[in-house]
Amino acid sequence: MSPRLPPAARRLLVARTVISLGQGAMGVDFALYARTLHWSPEFLGAVVGAGILLGGVLTGAAGPLSDRFGRKPFLLGYLAAVVVASGLAVVSARTAVVAGAAIVAGFGRGAVGVPGLFGAVQQAWLSDQVEGPALSRAFARNAAMGFFATAGGTFLGGLPHLWRGMLPGALGYRPLFALVAVTTLLSLVLLALVPERARAPRAVTPAADEARDQATENRLLIRLAGINALNGVGIGLSAPLLSWWLAERFGAGPGQIGPAIGLVLLASGVATLGAGRLATRFGMVRVVVAMRTAGLGLMVAMPFAPTFGWAIGAYAARTVLNRGTAGQRQALVLGAVRGHRRGLAASVSGVSTQLPRAVGPWLAGLMFGSGWFAAPFLLAAAFQGAYLVLYRVVFAGADRK
Repeated sequence: MSPRLPPAARRLLVARTVISLGQGAMGVDFALYARTLHWSPEFLGAVVGAGILLGGVLTGAAGPLSDRFGRKPFLLGYLAAVVVASGLAVVSARTAVVAGAAIVAGFGRGAVGVPGLFGAVQQAWLSDQVEGPALSRAFARNAAMGFFATAGGTFLGGLPHLWRGMLPGALGYRPLFALVAVTTLLSLVLLALVPERARAPRAVTPAADEARDQATENRLLIRLAGINALNGVGIGLSAPLLSWWLAERFGAGPGQIGPAIGLVLLASGVATLGAGRLATRFGMVRVVVAMRTAGLGLMVAMPFAPTFGWAIGAYAARTVLNRGTAGQRQALVLGAVRGHRRGLAASVSGVSTQLPRAVGPWLAGLMFGSGWFAAPFLLAAAFQGAYLVLYRVVFAGADRK
């Protein structure tokens, strides 16, 4: 039986779970809400892309700074901004207000579960609490709990369909912004109560050894950034506007899309825990490559699905295979550097994915606006296929360590 995580680590997992609930609902419904407000797909893609871009910039700054000044101040400050942005979106449907709130709070990024800089800084904080083999288990649980909570949020994303008689049209989506504000505030309070342990003094090492270790880590991070850029573009092309695509292609609404994506994320959470056990036996890199290779063909098949059911089925299988490896990929990156550089590593991983990912929704919006409904998914598959080949090259020796 695996040992229990330290109390601070468990609280970090709970905070991640709480915030993912509200973000899950918005991952499904923001694109549908924008559609009821008569936003064009091009404008929607630009807004979502701007939000991802801001998240990448904040992550790039906060990660390395949190290595020096601590994780908590950055998380609390950002979550306070998300609470304010969500509250404004509750009371106003003006384009400038909703778009601004979406950019600050990261609405519409797809069923990601965490906004902006939260993911990278929370992961770095979690890695401060655990070491060695426990790191992989902790990240598997972190990813799984995020998926389970995001799934719960996507089920709640079906609520506008239920109360459409009382809150017709765009009004039906407003309460979901209140849900985001409340869950974000709860997460903020939980994190405020987590003690941040004092940083242990770095071991004194000879200058030559320090330079060698840092150069080795830097080379790995540079390679990681390059391959993550490919993955980021692929995610941006295929995920954020998925709800819009399902609504436009099959006439599906929140009552169909929310529960369907919720079931997919529940399965992804289970797959994440299973991948953690497989990684212990076969190695993290082998498991990541095998699962994501299986998911690649489903990405190609999905846009040609003849019905909503077939499309969701392909999406479900692909997502379970892809996202089931999330915890292992995070643990592999943060475990490859020394403790005092894990904020930097989390930032490099996050920024190198998020900045290229910001281009994806804009490109997808242009393609959808031109009637090219399959093109974003096929282009995403090409980018993610290249990522997969290079991922195996970069981390070729990791399973032998």
